[in-house]
Order: sequence, then structure tokens, then C-alpha cells
Amino acid sequence: MQESLVKRTSTFVWASVLSFFLPVAAAKADIPAPVPRRAPDSVLAGTISGEDNQTYLREPFRLPVGTDRLVVAFDYDHREDKTVIDLGIEDPHGFRGASGGNKPSFTIAQSDATPSYLPGRLDPGEWALSLAVPNIREGVTARWTAKLWFLKGAEAQWLPAPTRGRGKGWYRGDLHMHTAHSDGSCQSLGGNRVPCPLFRTLEAAQARGLDFLAVSDHSTSSQAQMLREAQGYFDTMLLIPAREITTFFGHFNVFGITSTLDFRVTRNRPDAFRDIARRVHDLGGLVSINHPALPSGEACMGCGWTMADTDYAQVDAVEIVNGGAIAGSDGNPEGVSDGEQFWLGHTGYGHPIAVLGGSDNHDPNKPPAVDGKPGFGALAVPATVVEADDLSMPAILDGIRKGRSFIQIGGPASLRLDFQLAASQGVAGMGGRLQAQGAVALDGEVVAPDGTRVEILDGNHLLARQVIMKSTAQHWKLPDLGKGEHVIRLKLRSESSDLLAVSNAIVLDCTALCGAQ
Repeated sequence: MQESLVKRTSTFVWASVLSFFLPVAAAKADIPAPVPRRAPDSVLAGTISGEDNQTYLREPFRLPVGTDRLVVAFDYDHREDKTVIDLGIEDPHGFRGASGGNKPSFTIAQSDATPSYLPGRLDPGEWALSLAVPNIREGVTARWTAKLWFLKGAEAQWLPAPTRGRGKGWYRGDLHMHTAHSDGSCQSLGGNRVPCPLFRTLEAAQARGLDFLAVSDHSTSSQAQMLREAQGYFDTMLLIPAREITTFFGHFNVFGITSTLDFRVTRNRPDAFRDIARRVHDLGGLVSINHPALPSGEACMGCGWTMADTDYAQVDAVEIVNGGAIAGSDGNPEGVSDGEQFWLGHTGYGHPIAVLGGSDNHDPNKPPAVDGKPGFGALAVPATVVEADDLSMPAILDGIRKGRSFIQIGGPASLRLDFQLAASQGVAGMGGRLQAQGAVALDGEVVAPDGTRVEILDGNHLLARQVIMKSTAQHWKLPDLGKGEHVIRLKLRSESSDLLAVSNAIVLDCTALCGAQ
């Protein structure tokens, strides 16, 4: 019995040691290397032989000035002969990490890095791969190759996630939440109120069936490192780096970037918002004004939008339904905290401004429903549902940018809302613009419970109301509309008049009387 225990313990110890030195073939086969879809900027190559057994080799390379993200993909042959090469890296100041043989690729940026490696500054100069050779047999010569990418700007913000390849569809997610990296909190295992670790938010989002999540802690990107580590495990849900830029004059979310931003907007820096927004756009991200209708004061410092001389050409979206604001006020998504009127006042700036919803969740344990009513401020209450070409960050952001999304406040996860306007002059889909005169038809696609009411609005004005039963395809002709711009949009309500969903708009430019039947 004792001898058997010793043998089992010995086997476990050796298995643990070998797991570092031996490549994990199954992991390498199952997990695609997250590398750019283009040729590398540099390729290093070399050979090892029996003389290199149990030695360390240093292979230097130059990191160019201005590199925002380094990506390395490493491979070698003669694995069938039990050849093993373990991987690490040095920067100009010292050792930056080592992953042994368990990762075929890695990335390092200032905000995040592959686990085993340290995020931080990427100082230009001489870096080096550190290659350990735990084993190579006499008479064997093995060749290794390292592909290097030096990414800058928009290309450096994030890497392909394991969710890509799902194809075109409607994807449901939450675009506004907070964790321990800002002011998110939850109850600990010991019953204390503590800063809530990010993984709890990810677990709750996964349990609620979300397709994507944008973790938007206040004015920081420190959460990006844990998102990087967690994405491989939460491989059915897209994790999007985001942050809520919190200023004295309003809050706004930026989506899709990890690079540093100077968030200090002051009265002596009147162009700061414009400068931040331009940098976000240069890096491929989006800008969305948050909860603009909230009052600003000691109860919620800087929460309302009072930004002087806002350049709305730099605004991609407005968060018109904020779960936390609704929960903290009258509980009505169309009440005093609603940002709808603010958004309607800024729809004529030469480009469509999308509408978004976000939970503004600060505690992942908050229930999504209370007494049969939406638990505003819980994860995905509200949610934003986006039509995208893929479940990838570029595709989701592009869908939002184009207004191919709607806000879901209640109803089943399968709820859908889409529409288009058609006239003899052309067709425009949700999020678009149509110039027309004469008859204009509205074709809608609504997937909702029987008895759901569809409201067709021109701005705040109710044009028509219909009850849907079974059929998802709807066809209506708009009533008479005068010359000028009209913001046509849809709302869905339950049989008891509770708001279920709000669409993005189509801006209809009537060059003469239009919509006439």
C-alpha cells in the first residue's frame, strides 16, 4: 500500500514537471493561434542538435520604434523524436516571461499579455527569444521558426478571438458594466462586500447566454489583462475591451481599444473630448455618450452630459437606456433618466448616431428579474442586440456603427426587431438614410410573443400601432409626412404596455410630401 502510494506520487510529480517541458499537442490542435491574418514582419529561424541539449540559446531581434503590440508564433520539427524547445523572451531591461512548451504563440502589449508574460512598455531596441532545450537526442538536428509581428495603431488593439467564424447573425450582449477594476462590488465567500473580481461578471454573463460583453471600467484599461486570460476559457462569448471615460462634464464609453488615453477633460482643455474621440476612431474604436439625461451633482458627479462645444460628428452612439440610472430613479425606462430626447436632438449631424442600451451593472449577483419585472441594472438589463457578419470585435463594432442593432429591455432572448423603408427612389435599412417622395412602405421583421404591440414613430410622434400575431413579416404604408427630415423608428410593447425593445432609426428625408398611401 505504501509502495503503491509512493509510485503514484512519483508519477504525479513527473507528470507535473513534464507538463512544462513537453508541448501540449491537444491544446495546440484545438486552439487556433491568435495571430494576425497577414505575413509576419520578421522571421527568425535556426537549428539545434545534440550539442545543444540542456542549454539555453539567445536569439536577438530588433523591436521597431512605435510598436504597440508584439506577437510571436513559434514552431519546430522532430517532435516525434522527443525534441523539446521551450520559449521565453527578454526585453532591453531583462526577462519578460516564459511559457515553456505550452503555448504556440503569445502577445505582449502595454495593457495586456498572454499569461506567462508581463504586459507593459514595449521599449524599442534589442529584444531576444530565450530558447531552452530540455531534450534533443544525439544525431537529431531540429529546425525552429519564430514569426514576429510588430503591430501599431488600430491593428494592435486586440487579436482574433475564438468566437470568430460563427457567420452572420444577431448577437446579444451588454455594453456597460463595472468590476473590481473600478467600482464594481459583490458579496465575498465570507459574506463581506468586496471589489468584485472580473471573473464573476464573466460567469454571470455566460449563465445568461450572452454572446458578447464589453467590460467598461472607469477610465482604465487594467481589466484588459484578465480579459486576455479569460477569453480562451469563455470561448463561446466575445470579450470586448472597453472603458467608461469619466469626466466632470459627462461620461462616455469607448469600445474596442486598449491603448492609453488621457481622460482628463478640463475647462482649460476645451478640445479634449474631440481629441480623445479622434484618437479612438484612429485606433478603430467607437465612442458612445452614456446616460446623458442624468443630473450632474454631488449625487452623481459628472453623470449628465454638459460637455461644452461637443463635436457630435465624433459621436457614434448614445446610450439612451441605462439600467443603473433607471434602477436609481423611477424604474421607468422612458422616465426622467431616459436619454431618448437627448439623442433625438442630435440626429442631424451628417451621420447616423446609433442608440444603445447598457446595464451599467456594478454587481453580477443582481437578479435579472424582480417580481416578474426587469431587474434594471442587472447584467443584460437592458441588452443590445447587434446584427453582425461574425461574432468578432470588428464585426460587432461595425454593426453598431451602422445602426444594425436594437435595445432589448424585456421579452425572451429570441426577440428580434428589424425594419426597412422602401420608396420608388430606393430602400434603406435600420440605421440608414433614405431620400424619397411619394409613397413610402415600411417592411418590418418582428419576432416576439403573440400580442406584442408594434409602435411606429416619427421622432416622438406616434404614427401607427399594430398588434402582431404569429407572423414575423410585417408590411405597412406610412401616413402622410411633410417635407423635411423624419426620424422613423419602432418600439415593441407587451400586452400590458411594458417596453420590450427600441430600434435604431432610419432618417427619412422627404424632398416633397411623402408617405402618402
